[in-house]
Amino acid sequence: MKSIDKIPTGKLGRTTEMVKTGVKIGGNYLKYYSKKAFDKELSRDQLDNDNAEDIYDGLKNLKGSALKVAQMLSMEKSLLPSAYVEKFSLAQFSVPPLSAPLVRKTFKKYNGEYPEELYDTFNSNSINAASIGQVHQATKDGKKLAVKIQYPGVAESISSDLAMVKPIATRMFNLQGSDSDKYFKEVEGKLIEETDYILEVKQSKHISQKCAQIEGLRFPKYYEDLSSEKIITMDWMQGQHLSEFTKTDFKKEDGDKIGQALWDFYMYQMHELKAVHADPHPGNFLVDKDKNLIAIDFGCIKEVPEEFYTPYFELAVPENINNRKFFLAKLSELEILRPDDSDKEIDFFSELFYEMLSLFTSPFHNETFDFSNEEFWNKISALSEKYSKDTELRKMNGNRGSKHFLYINRTFFGLYNLLHDLKAEIKVNNFKKYLK
Repeated sequence: MKSIDKIPTGKLGRTTEMVKTGVKIGGNYLKYYSKKAFDKELSRDQLDNDNAEDIYDGLKNLKGSALKVAQMLSMEKSLLPSAYVEKFSLAQFSVPPLSAPLVRKTFKKYNGEYPEELYDTFNSNSINAASIGQVHQATKDGKKLAVKIQYPGVAESISSDLAMVKPIATRMFNLQGSDSDKYFKEVEGKLIEETDYILEVKQSKHISQKCAQIEGLRFPKYYEDLSSEKIITMDWMQGQHLSEFTKTDFKKEDGDKIGQALWDFYMYQMHELKAVHADPHPGNFLVDKDKNLIAIDFGCIKEVPEEFYTPYFELAVPENINNRKFFLAKLSELEILRPDDSDKEIDFFSELFYEMLSLFTSPFHNETFDFSNEEFWNKISALSEKYSKDTELRKMNGNRGSKHFLYINRTFFGLYNLLHDLKAEIKVNNFKKYLK
């Protein structure tokens, strides 16, 4: 893959790049409607493919927050056309890396030394490039290391990048009114945290130490003396990316073992630590030769406040969902129902969330759950399809739910998708043996 010698870091340069992308998309629509005039049966598939490719090509050169948002959207498989999901998923671990000269220049700027002055050996060609940083291989004192370097200008461009993305997201999710800002501030806050590598090392050490007891789970060791605000040094962990592993003809018992470790890891964080790894895409996990799961990235950690945690999991209990008075009270606590809602809105959104919660919490209702069950996934697809075409929903204010839903729902959707890819059958309450 061709490397990049320069990233636009200023607001003007990044906006110009986005405008170029917008012009290409406009051209795609023009071509589509010209053909549609002569062929009324023409589908949007080619338009979606062209738009997805042009948007991704623009974002991958910008890197940073804009590309991170694309990565987040790629996990919402029920939200976007498949062309976008397929293209945006490349943002997880397949984007053009910085060139070797730019890597050395960036490293010197951040650390005051060139990499070869700090490590015994350093491979200036990236092993893995993603949205916010890229990884290089190094050695020191006989240890094989992974060195993550943040792209230049990423932290400084977060606010302006989100300002560019905001109009698209507002239309996509039908957000209305000034209170929609709470969602954008939540995303902005988390992205700012993800660019603070000192914080990431601290979070990585804390969670890996707390979760070390979980069977089938491994973590790298982190080296604070070789890390800084924009550089992280950790053990090099040998293994396949989870996405690569799930494409192999793996044994059921291996999928179940890895899936159980993944489930226990997330449930322990959620219920014991009240802070959770909120970026569960396959690029953040490896599988080693012994079929252990390796967690390698802790940049996005979402704390779960008690006032959200309690009603959220109370609604995972079937009898609570079926008690209408209790159910409506919890929907209000979670800001799904608003004080200014009409009777029509209360009925509409309570029915919508009753359907959603009954389905999405079903893994918690039994002692075991098989994530390879296609009936479960077909129901999710059908529900998504139903509400994506609901004309009533489009007319209503989309500002629904506490800001905490953004990353908690993302966590569960990502977790469920990974477990589905693993075809894992898990013991739901197995994690409780690790609780204090």
